[in-house]
Amino acid sequence: MPALVNYGGDDDFYSGGSYTNSTDLGRLCSISSQVDVYCPPRKRARIGAPFSFGETEVQQNKQPSIDVLPDECLFEIFKRIPGGRERSSCACVSKHWLMLLTSIRKGEYESSKVVKENINSSSDDVEMISSEEDEGYLTRCLEGKKATDMRLAAVAVGTSGHGGLGKLSIRGGSSSCGVTNFGLSAIARGCPSLKVLSLWNVPRIGDEGLSEIAKECHLLEKLDLCQCPLVSSKGLIAIGENCPNLTALSIESCSKIGNEGLQAIGKLCPNLQYISIKDCPLVGDHGVSSLLSSASSVLSKVKLQGLSITDFSLAVIGHYGKSVTNLVLGGLQNVTEKGFWVMGNAQGLQKLVSLMITSCCGVTDVSLEAIGKGCTNLKQMCLRRCCFVSGDGLVAFAKSAGSLECLQLEECNRVTQAGIIGVLSNCGLKSLTLVKCMGIKDISLGAPLSSPCNSLKSLSIRNCPGFGTVSLALVGNLCPQLQQIDLSGLCGITDAGLLPLLQNCEAGLLKVNLSGCLNLTDGIILALMRLHGATLEVLNLDGCRRITDACLVAVADNCVFLSDLDVSRCAITDAGVAALSHADQLNLQVLSFSGCSGVTNKSLTFLKKMGKTLVGLNLLHCNSISAQTVELLMESLWRCDILF
Repeated sequence: MPALVNYGGDDDFYSGGSYTNSTDLGRLCSISSQVDVYCPPRKRARIGAPFSFGETEVQQNKQPSIDVLPDECLFEIFKRIPGGRERSSCACVSKHWLMLLTSIRKGEYESSKVVKENINSSSDDVEMISSEEDEGYLTRCLEGKKATDMRLAAVAVGTSGHGGLGKLSIRGGSSSCGVTNFGLSAIARGCPSLKVLSLWNVPRIGDEGLSEIAKECHLLEKLDLCQCPLVSSKGLIAIGENCPNLTALSIESCSKIGNEGLQAIGKLCPNLQYISIKDCPLVGDHGVSSLLSSASSVLSKVKLQGLSITDFSLAVIGHYGKSVTNLVLGGLQNVTEKGFWVMGNAQGLQKLVSLMITSCCGVTDVSLEAIGKGCTNLKQMCLRRCCFVSGDGLVAFAKSAGSLECLQLEECNRVTQAGIIGVLSNCGLKSLTLVKCMGIKDISLGAPLSSPCNSLKSLSIRNCPGFGTVSLALVGNLCPQLQQIDLSGLCGITDAGLLPLLQNCEAGLLKVNLSGCLNLTDGIILALMRLHGATLEVLNLDGCRRITDACLVAVADNCVFLSDLDVSRCAITDAGVAALSHADQLNLQVLSFSGCSGVTNKSLTFLKKMGKTLVGLNLLHCNSISAQTVELLMESLWRCDILF
């Protein structure tokens, strides 16, 4: 963690730069090896009093100490400390003083008020005005062993004079001395400007600490709670009652948060725009429906995952979600086909633009078609592990969802080749992604193809083993305007199968990913360069082990705009690197030779020549390149990030 307190002046905002005045340079002192606070340089004390021969040595060394004062007096003294630098210096003295300073609320300091005298001929009025602005500029993140109460106390004291703490993220670990309610309360008292709070894996923070945040930090806008087993609905109710500006709430794996907390948030936070609830066993229909119906006016993004809600909640979403633009539903095992069907037919999701559904058995062909009809502005649809959706259902959905632009299917194993062709023929898709769809088989269709899908620009088919030569040819004939193709993991495709697709891409390909296509050879890459080298910007051939230096020669001769090239684990040698370096028109920015044992120290000169434009170079597992060569490269290519 960076220094918790950095000061360049009482009223100066520290932006992370270095100090220009050497007299202001301080040193960081550690309290119990955990707290870093600013400590100004100290001068050696002068001996100003005359030496008394009549006093004993004990009497001479006995000095009056401020520590003899009771805490009440120290409290009053600390309240009158003029600025943040002085408070930070006091915090360096001891843990005791640090704890006292954290007990003082920001508004209790006398320095937060300035006496402004208006001298008139008739009266001497005194006006109290605020001299410190709590804008919440600073961000602090405490992780693992650094997430302790002492660190939070130092943050509370140290950030008060820098415009105030705006964002705080605490990501705890397995440490037994992790953050407790005490540390969070210190932040609440010292940082009323806090707007964003994220608590992850903090098992010792409960309702008391969260209630203190709610009581003091009325500007809070975003709250993220993950794995907080002691936080219950009581803490969430306190947030609702005291933080009306809350716009985003995320709750995950909080076993004590239930319906009452969500009800309070829905009723008391009128500006709530984003809600995410995941794996909270006490959250049910009552809480979700109350939240959605109360906050329906501005609520635009909703994520509900791993909850025990039923069809009723989805009906409420379909009816009240008039402002919802992004909806994520996952792992809703108690929701049936009826729930999704009602959600679509309720006609309330007219503004929905993006919908993602994962592992929901209630998504069927019937309910999917209803969603397509009810969500008239839906542009992005993602279905993951929805095992009851078939190709027929997709075609019906595509016909009814007239605004659909992007479709992603992952592990939907009832979807067939005919279904994919039907979708492309019946809607204006711009992007299609298929991942691990095992139901697709490489079959020749007897029926003639429909009219071409000129809208499709991006095609991604990853790890679908049944998608082969015939399917590629069908898609190529149907989609002539492709500009991006990703066929990674299609081990079965060959040069002959890929060539028709490349030949039918009339617009010119910009990005091509063929990683893991083991059977491709130099022949298809030469064809790719000949057909699309003039437009190609990104080429990934990672793992294409039959690709040789001839490929790089073709790249050097044909490519003008290529900026990202990956030939990792290919049969590349120094000759190929040399060919690339001699292409004056190339302006490669990212280049990867990972696992290319044929690239040796001889390529040093060639890599230096290309280094004028490179910002990233991957030489991982290049066993023929020595560490000394890499050091020379680092000296020459100082702007380039080199992996070795």
